[in-house]
Amino acid sequence: MLRLALVAFLFFCSGASALIYQVLWLRKLGLVFGVTVYAASTVWASFMFGLAVGSLLSGRVADRVRRPLVWFGVAEALIAVSAVATPAALGALQDLYASLYPSLPRSLGAITAARCLMALAVLLVPTVLMGATLPLVVKSSSFRASDLGQRMALLYASNTAGAIAGTLVSGLFLIPRYGIQKSFIVAAALNLCVAAVAIAVGLRPVSAAGRGQDEADLDGALAAAPPDPSLSASARRAVLIVFALSGFASLALEVIWFRVLVLLVRPTVYGFAMMLAVLLAGIGAGSYIVAPLLKRQRQWMLILAVLELLLAVVSVLSIELLVFHPVLVKRLTPAIASVFPEYLAFSMVASFLTILPSSLILGLAFPIGLRLWTGGRDDRGSHAARRLGLFYSLNLSGSIVGSLAAGFLLLPALGSRASLIAVAAVVLVSGLALLTFSGASRSTRLALASGFSVVFFACTALITDPFDLFLKLRYPNHTVLWREEGVQATVSINREPGGTLVMTLEGNHQADDAPAMIATHRLIGHLPMLIHPEGRQALVIGLGGGATAGAVALHTGADVDVVELSEAVVRAASFFSGVNHDVLRRPNVRLRVDDGRNHLLLTDKRYDVITADLILPIHAGSGNLYSAEYFTLVRNVLEEDGVALQWVWGTEAEYKTIMRTFLSVFPEATLWGRGSLMIGSKKPLVLRRGDFDWKLAARPEALKDAGFESFEKLLGNYVAGPDEMRAFVADGPVLTDDLPLVEYFLSLPRDRPIDIHTLRGDVRTRVE
Repeated sequence: MLRLALVAFLFFCSGASALIYQVLWLRKLGLVFGVTVYAASTVWASFMFGLAVGSLLSGRVADRVRRPLVWFGVAEALIAVSAVATPAALGALQDLYASLYPSLPRSLGAITAARCLMALAVLLVPTVLMGATLPLVVKSSSFRASDLGQRMALLYASNTAGAIAGTLVSGLFLIPRYGIQKSFIVAAALNLCVAAVAIAVGLRPVSAAGRGQDEADLDGALAAAPPDPSLSASARRAVLIVFALSGFASLALEVIWFRVLVLLVRPTVYGFAMMLAVLLAGIGAGSYIVAPLLKRQRQWMLILAVLELLLAVVSVLSIELLVFHPVLVKRLTPAIASVFPEYLAFSMVASFLTILPSSLILGLAFPIGLRLWTGGRDDRGSHAARRLGLFYSLNLSGSIVGSLAAGFLLLPALGSRASLIAVAAVVLVSGLALLTFSGASRSTRLALASGFSVVFFACTALITDPFDLFLKLRYPNHTVLWREEGVQATVSINREPGGTLVMTLEGNHQADDAPAMIATHRLIGHLPMLIHPEGRQALVIGLGGGATAGAVALHTGADVDVVELSEAVVRAASFFSGVNHDVLRRPNVRLRVDDGRNHLLLTDKRYDVITADLILPIHAGSGNLYSAEYFTLVRNVLEEDGVALQWVWGTEAEYKTIMRTFLSVFPEATLWGRGSLMIGSKKPLVLRRGDFDWKLAARPEALKDAGFESFEKLLGNYVAGPDEMRAFVADGPVLTDDLPLVEYFLSLPRDRPIDIHTLRGDVRTRVE
């Protein structure tokens, strides 16, 4: 028992390090390939593929090695070495990607394939080694024959618990405090500790007497535990197929849940961490609950069939449970705030309501399926480690297909409601198929099949659309005019009671046609174009409602590139054609659907003006557009006399950190627009009346509508110069790709709003 506890703890630590690596790799590869859903899915699929290959290969080897715990330790040590080398490899990969990109065909398929191969080249070794650990750990643990299923479930639960710890520790502590590079080192150190203990324990001699008294190794357990006579080889193969489908369904459900929940909770790194932690908590808890029951003889095939049928019903109702969210948030927030930051209460309650019931059933089902599949020798006499490797590998393969199918096919084609029903229907069919092998009487099978089917189809008829439910919870007075659940994001066009047109992106306000908002967006477009002497080549990062890009495109001689992450946003922008000057139909505007940072990395163009739409830095992935490395990319593609505009926002700590970072790359930066707009330039900024006058003469109506009827109005937007800005922010941290503090905003003080009344400079020193 002591040995099992030790192995379970080692596997807990292994699971924690694996999830830390996964979080870190997603961030690092997002910097190389961008944060588009295609790039993120490529990384995720590469990770899961490595795990599947490792599990399959390890299962074939584990039955033949004498000291599997030693080999587990060796695998952990190799994971540490290979994983800690990935940051350097990813740096080289970025250079390789940038050099190869011009020669790649300009098709999404070719670019995605290239990204997948490059990601695999970096991740394959550590992920294959990670996938190899489960069969080795199971093989290394000594079992009594009657305890086989129980011990497998406990090991799986301990690894899942470690994954929860890794998810929370990386998001709440490691990255915001130590940065990404040091987090790699922490995870690698954890692997090395596991390796040292596993090798030391695995090399100890075990007496034959001690082994024979009440334990035997896994092969002995299998030999002593013949297959359930009611479970044929075809029934076990059916279990294998069902769990490949279960992998498909579980990841498809995860994608759907996350896309729906992000409408209710902000798409922050903390929100995603909480959702993943709750999903893993349900799986781990289910495995732990069922573990002590597995050593008993039960009608496990029938139980598994019922669990699958129950999962179909519960999952199709999962989003509907959000109707209880407001009441539970109010009641549970004080208790949650005693353990976690209060901000997390909202996302935790939503995740528990939606995800936990289904994930708990998934956790109950997995060890049962594993017991049924590995519960004896098949016709070829293969051992449990080999069967375990095949089982886990096929489950992971199904997961890859499920995540890609849900994100790229189901949600865009069917929407969240129909996608949820479709995936739940796959689970229902799986449960019905297992009933035929359950050994239950015909009347029992018929009663279960008909009963669950009737309940399932009744639920599908009664459930509301998740988007309608979200709208009632967050925007009860809005009328939806249009919406699209796109590949990248869910976007809607709503009308407020007062008539204002609003664009929401993932449930959050993105743009509207209220006069104040339009004036702000137009200022972001006009200001850098008026400051630059000519402004011929311009880049706008982020389309939104299009008012910023439309303002830039109005300037005489302007040639404008617009980079937008979401195709759905592009289609939604047409609703604002009256205020964005129908920007997407203008001949001097070219649209590119891509990640803005990725465009800067790969383009060979040079720009006179670069401006960015209002992008909240606290949203997941948005921190990539506020780091010193990003601003360096901006500087690198600017002409020598070019200017770049950056919006600055947040609490005092966030505001000063962003400004300090901008100044570290643009030492000659100036502050405009009531303190919310920074202009970066390579040279000290000079303003000329003559340059302004000819631009005003070319577009008098457009500039006057934007409030620029005179040169003095332009100067009136000036707030401060670089010396005043540096004195205001003082010394402190800067945002880097390694330390994305503002994206991990709970790491910064949030109790002080920004006050810039002392931040003032004299614009007359810049006028010629």
